[in-house]
Amino acid sequence: MPFEPVLLDHTFTAPVGVDVKGDTWPCVEVPGARELFGSLRAVRVDATVDDVALRNVGLMPTGSGGLMLSLNAGVRKRLGKDVGDTVVVRLERRLS
Repeated sequence: MPFEPVLLDHTFTAPVGVDVKGDTWPCVEVPGARELFGSLRAVRVDATVDDVALRNVGLMPTGSGGLMLSLNAGVRKRLGKDVGDTVVVRLERRLS
């Protein structure tokens, strides 16, 4: 049975940088992910980070009880942001 997309309107501010196995990854942790999604399995979403639209991107488990959105080098360049900077994230739609 295919998953029907679910509208979300979840906005938060967070720093870029998630500790994963002792390294800081250029990701943003989603606060309250378990409550928002009902589990901590990977999910696909449409999101906006600052003013940059990201479509069909994955939220991955952090390994420490959360989910994170990866910001690759191209996205960080468009944002003008890097690890340690703060961004505003809006999760718009759950796709999986």
